[in-house]
Amino acid sequence: MTPRIDHTTTSGTFSLDGQTFDVENNAWVVGDDSECVIIDAPHDVAAIRRLVGDRHVLGVVCTHAHDDHVRRAPELADAVGAPIFLHPDDMVLWNLVHPDREPDRELADGQVIEVGGASLRVLHTPGHAPGAVCLYSPELGVVFTGDTLFAGGPGATGRSYSDFDVVVASIRDRLLPLPEDTEVRTGHGESSTIGAIRPQFDEWVARGY
Repeated sequence: MTPRIDHTTTSGTFSLDGQTFDVENNAWVVGDDSECVIIDAPHDVAAIRRLVGDRHVLGVVCTHAHDDHVRRAPELADAVGAPIFLHPDDMVLWNLVHPDREPDRELADGQVIEVGGASLRVLHTPGHAPGAVCLYSPELGVVFTGDTLFAGGPGATGRSYSDFDVVVASIRDRLLPLPEDTEVRTGHGESSTIGAIRPQFDEWVARGY
């Protein structure tokens, strides 16, 4: 069967450092007609379950542990009977949201998750969050960047546990070398391509975006 990407947008809030903001998050489901992986668990479990349908879920893979990406992870994982995957460097953020529930599996740089005829290679891309990861699928020509990289610039680094220089290095060293036609599917907002983003990178760095 042919792998595909399903998508929905959910609305909710993001809270950190004593502030709360309204946000809209992308949720992605990757797989074929029989099995899939869920990327992030924002806001609306029912909407994500509609994307999954009756497929077997291999895991809820968290790109990072800001609350708008993981707040529903335990509920979603329990509903679909799947483990939660998170990079261990993001436990400091996870514990702010779920102090009484740990993720089930660790993500590691270079790890490959096979699902529905596609592979998702884990790229550790710290900066927006210490354990942030992106998921690259060469078969689908897609990289899921969470909040590390957007169509308009790097992920925000103005809050606790983030670092602008580190996220810039992650984008430069791990993402920009991908093929230029690679689609960039983000945690918020519109998609782009590596080829469209690459010419803007030096300008972003110069202005400390």
